[in-house]
Amino acid sequence: MSAVDTVNRALELLRAQDMAGFANMWAPDGVIEFPFAAPGYPQRVAGREAVADYLRGYPDLLQIREFPTKVVHQSVDPDVVIVEFEAAGVVTATGAPYRMRYVAVITVRDGEIQNYRDYWSPLAAAEAAGGSEQVNSFGGATGA
Repeated sequence: MSAVDTVNRALELLRAQDMAGFANMWAPDGVIEFPFAAPGYPQRVAGREAVADYLRGYPDLLQIREFPTKVVHQSVDPDVVIVEFEAAGVVTATGAPYRMRYVAVITVRDGEIQNYRDYWSPLAAAEAAGGSEQVNSFGGATGA
């Protein structure tokens, strides 16, 4: 499976709310990073099990229904993919619409995510999720 195929599969699992399947896309020592994380939010989650724990509550916060826009860029390194996407769905607790844009730089080796750098806006996430207490309860995880 190519890096692009792996990223597309991971996003489909996220849309399907299959958080265990999504986390299993990570290598055992894979990492998710949030370079723009606000104070109090994790900037790095290391290891497949830690990623699984981090993402476990995602469906309790958001229900992603679709990716209205998604552009996948293959870098000159065949293991690195840049994906720009918009996630749309609803905030689970309130039923309010959710729509947010993301950019992720993802390194894939042997069909597993080694590194996922998620460039998201904490302020936009708080607004989209219905307030900072909603995002704080989850830690600001992506539409990844």
